[in-house]
Amino acid sequence: MDMNDVATRGLVLLGCGKMGSAMLAGWLRNGLPPKSVWVIEPNPSDWLKSQGVNMGGDLPKDPAIALVAVKPQMMADALPDVKSLGDGKTLVISVAAGTPIRTFEEMLGDKTPIIRAMPNTPAAIGHGITALIGNAKAMPDDMDLAEALLWSIGQTVRLDNEGQMDAVTAVSGSGPAYVFHMIETLAAAGEAEGLPAELAMELAKATVGGAGDLAENADEDPTQLRVNVTSPNGTTQAALEVLMDDETGLGALMRRAVAAAAARSRELANE
Repeated sequence: MDMNDVATRGLVLLGCGKMGSAMLAGWLRNGLPPKSVWVIEPNPSDWLKSQGVNMGGDLPKDPAIALVAVKPQMMADALPDVKSLGDGKTLVISVAAGTPIRTFEEMLGDKTPIIRAMPNTPAAIGHGITALIGNAKAMPDDMDLAEALLWSIGQTVRLDNEGQMDAVTAVSGSGPAYVFHMIETLAAAGEAEGLPAELAMELAKATVGGAGDLAENADEDPTQLRVNVTSPNGTTQAALEVLMDDETGLGALMRRAVAAAAARSRELANE
C-alpha cells in the first residue's frame, strides 16, 4: 500500500484538533486530494470547513487508513460502526496519547494492522518528531506508509518495542513543556539581574530557539557544542558549575522529571 492507494481508497481522520489539523494541512500541501479525506470532528474549525474534505455522509467501505487523533472512548462515540475498520484491510494509526495498542486490538479485533505513534506539539509548525511502533499485523510497508504520512509534521523514529513508548512520552512528548519552562525561568533570571521583562523574554526565546537549531544541524554533538562555548574561568563556566552540580544541578532534576512523566504514562496506560 502506498500514497496512491490512500488517494484511491480514502483516509478517515477521527479528530481534527490541533494535531489532526497539522497533519491534514501537511497531507493536502503534499498533494493528497481533499476528496480522498473523510474527517469526523464534532467541533470543526473554520479552517477545516474551508479545505474541501468530506465532512459527513457515508465513509468509504475499506479506507486505506484510519488515523485516530482522539481518545478511544471518543472514537467509539464518533464512529458507532468502528468494528467495520477492523477486518484487516484498513491500517489504523493512533496518535492518542497514553493509549496502548492492545486497547485498539480489543476494539477492532486482532486482524487489524495497528501503528501507535507519539508526536509532539512542534508538529503544529512541521517541526515535530514522532515515534512509531506497530503490532504483529503491521507489515513493513504499513510502517513505511505511516512514516510517509507523519513526515508531514516532522521527523520520525521507529521503536524496538512498545515498552519504550513511556520513555518517549516523557522525553519528546512532554519535553516541549520542559523547554518552554526553561525559557520562562531563563527570562525571569535575566529580569532578576536587571533586564526589562520584555527584553529578557526576547533574549531567552531567541537563545533557546537558536541553540536548538544549532544542536540539530551542527556536525558536533551537544556535548562538543557546550565545550566550544565554555571559555576557561569565563562566565559560561561559572553558570555551568551550578547547572552541572551532581546533586543539585539540571541533570539530577531532569532525571527526576522524566522519571515522573514516564511513571505517569505507565499509570495512564493501565487506567
